[in-house]
Amino acid sequence: MQPLAGLVVVVTRPARQAERFIGMLTERGAAAVAFPTVAIEPVPLGADVRAVLAAQSIDWAVYTSANAVEQALAQTGRIAQAATAAIGRATARAVEAAGIHVDAIPATGADSEGLLALPPFAAPSGQRIVVFKGVGGRDALRAELVRRGATVVVAEVYRRLPVVPAAGSLEKLANACATESAVVAVTSVEVLESLLQLAPESRVPHLGDAALLVPGERVAAAARQHGWRGPIVVARSAEDEAMRDALIERRAVGGPPGPA
Repeated sequence: MQPLAGLVVVVTRPARQAERFIGMLTERGAAAVAFPTVAIEPVPLGADVRAVLAAQSIDWAVYTSANAVEQALAQTGRIAQAATAAIGRATARAVEAAGIHVDAIPATGADSEGLLALPPFAAPSGQRIVVFKGVGGRDALRAELVRRGATVVVAEVYRRLPVVPAAGSLEKLANACATESAVVAVTSVEVLESLLQLAPESRVPHLGDAALLVPGERVAAAARQHGWRGPIVVARSAEDEAMRDALIERRAVGGPPGPA
C-alpha cells in the first residue's frame, strides 16, 4: 500500500509552483486538490537599489526563493563577479536552471538561520551582499548580516497577492475538508493568512478541523493563534520533499491525519 493512500491534500502554493509537489503526493497515493491562495506579481527595483548594483561590486547575491530568482534575473541578470547563495533546494534548482553555479546553500532546512550558519557568512565584515526577496516577510537575514559587519542591499523583486478563487473551487475545498483524511498544506504565514481570508468559515466550515501541514514552528504558532483546531504536522522546511516526508513519517507512527 502506498504511504499516503487515502489522504486528500489541499495544496495552497501558487499554481505554477504546485505541480511538482502535487506529483510527489499522487506518486505516494494521495489525492491532491489545488487551491492556490496567492499569485506572484513582479516589483520593479527602485532606482536607489539599481544605482548601488551598478556602481558597487557585490560579493554575494543571495536568493531567498525560486520566485526571487525568476524576478531578479529578469530585472538584473546575473550579478557580475558575485558568488551566489540560495536558501533551500527549490531556490538552488531555479538558480542552476538559469546556468548559475550555487556557491552556498544551507546544509539542512530552507531558512535564513541555515544560511547564516554557513562558514562564508560567519564573519562577512566588509563584504557587500544583495538579498533578493519578496516584499515584506522576515528581516532576520539582513539584520544579522549587518550585525556581523556586512553591507547589505535588500532588493524586493516580487510581492504575493491574494487570488480570486476559480469557479467551484471553494466548494471543492469544502468537500475535501469535510473528510476525515483531509490535510491542508501551507508554506508560510502569508499563505496561511491568505487561505483564511479566501475561505471563511461561513463558506468552508470544516477548514480549521483538517490536519495542517506546515514548514516549521513559526507557521504552526501562527495557525494556533488564528484558532486552527485540527492537528498540525510540522515539516523541517517548506521544500517539497520535506513536506511530503513529514506526512509519510506522521502516518508511519499512526498519527493524524487518518489511519496509517
